[in-house]
Amino acid sequence: MKKLTILFVLSLLSVSAFAEQKEGEKTKGRLTGSFETNSIFYVEDAKSGAITPQDNFGSNNYLKLDYYHGKFSAGIQGEAYMPVLQGYPTDLTKVALTNYYAQWVDDSFSVTAGTFYEQFGSGLLFRAYEDRTLGMNNALTGARFTYNYKDIVALKAIWGMPRLGMKFTDTQVRGGDISFAISNLVGWKATHLAVEGSVINRYEAISADLKEEGGKPSSTGFSGRVNFEHKGFVVRGEYIDAGERHYPNGAYDGVNDPRIDLIKNGNAQLVELGYSGHGLGVNVTARRLEYMDMPTVYRNTSTANALNYIPALTAQYSYLLMNLNPYIVQPSTLLGSYIAPGEIGGQVDIYYNVARRTKLGGKRGMKLGLNYSTYWSLAADRSAKADNLLWQSINFTLEKQITRKFKLNFLYSFQEYNDSHGVNNYTWKSNIFVADMLYKWTPTLSTRLELQYLLSKDDDKDWMAALAEVNFAPHWSVYVSDMYNHGKTNLHYYNAGVSYTKSRTRIQLSYGRNRAGVVCSGGVCRNIPAYTGANLMITTSF
Repeated sequence: MKKLTILFVLSLLSVSAFAEQKEGEKTKGRLTGSFETNSIFYVEDAKSGAITPQDNFGSNNYLKLDYYHGKFSAGIQGEAYMPVLQGYPTDLTKVALTNYYAQWVDDSFSVTAGTFYEQFGSGLLFRAYEDRTLGMNNALTGARFTYNYKDIVALKAIWGMPRLGMKFTDTQVRGGDISFAISNLVGWKATHLAVEGSVINRYEAISADLKEEGGKPSSTGFSGRVNFEHKGFVVRGEYIDAGERHYPNGAYDGVNDPRIDLIKNGNAQLVELGYSGHGLGVNVTARRLEYMDMPTVYRNTSTANALNYIPALTAQYSYLLMNLNPYIVQPSTLLGSYIAPGEIGGQVDIYYNVARRTKLGGKRGMKLGLNYSTYWSLAADRSAKADNLLWQSINFTLEKQITRKFKLNFLYSFQEYNDSHGVNNYTWKSNIFVADMLYKWTPTLSTRLELQYLLSKDDDKDWMAALAEVNFAPHWSVYVSDMYNHGKTNLHYYNAGVSYTKSRTRIQLSYGRNRAGVVCSGGVCRNIPAYTGANLMITTSF
């Protein structure tokens, strides 16, 4: 199948190039590309319990090339893992040509053959995307067609086989998406109203034993959506019927017997209300998930084994101590014979820009932010009732330009989280304080200082952290940081690094001790082991 796809892409390239020539195009087209490498040399560190790989080295590398000529484009992506960095999916191995595509884009339609990314609605039903931070790439290889009629009706149709690791699976995914802009049809200028819908069919061959238990190789999911916007007000709603899911039955003979699965039907509901205007922004989101795991291949534990995307609708943090225990989305939890069907919860975001030359805003104004989020495991009876608390946080932010040269960001976060993923009802609590100070000495010289403190009676108890950064614009930046657990382990997690940027190229070299934990992007997470070592990162584009 892969050879046939490559042949098809090459054929399209030849046909398209000939068509461009017949049209009298005189340009030779445009070639763009990017290269990224992330390499770590691991060293022994008995204090942190870090486990070094056999050859003390790991390296993730990506090369992407794209060619554009008129309405035609084509591209490839090659990846090399020599070997893959610790904590990334272990099925990322060696060197391979992983992505390849050819595309024709006209005024109202497009045709893509080969490897492509796509998303239906919010992504809860289907999303094919790449996130190198997670080692995530579930691109489809196949074909995609899009059509837009006067911005009133937009259609998408896809067929392909998802990527998992370095190969494309035998699972087949086919589907379509439609958006009908009622407001554009009737000529509304200040109001946008659209109704949308999606369908996704997933086919994977299953065992005879599972067929006897009622399992089916084909599963079909549906999505219905409404989007409304008017003068700063936003209302969005989405309902998902995700179709049939298979779960290993941990209660069968006391073990996860591969012959017998639990068969469940997944669904989700998402509602979003928002307002923006006069310096005020408010966003309220509520979501319920029930058996919303959507794997590419059943019984594969890779973190990249997913056909959909479920973002963490909570505050997203960029500071060390606030990310010690990030919230992990629970579409369902299977621990032995226990299954938590999913989660229910939401968040409220409020932002306010205090105007300049007011009593509260002062000479330069001020930005205030307040966020509250809470999520509960779904009750065993699959009702709308909440069971055990999974996550709760309250976050306050203040951003103030004190003087022309000095800027202060102050943040406070209360976090309460369930380490058992909802199986038990105990929670851990922490209070986190951050002061982020930036001072511009000259147009090219600036310094930044972060001071952080975490108070907790649970887990590893109290932490403190600090980061000092010196920037020599536009090329150089130097930093040192330390995260110290003085409540239990008395360990320092130190880091120091330097970066150089010129045009579209950035080189960063760092060395330090890193804590074991979880790294998340959106709502997708992966576990990272403790490690100490030197890290070289290079990114460039042309």
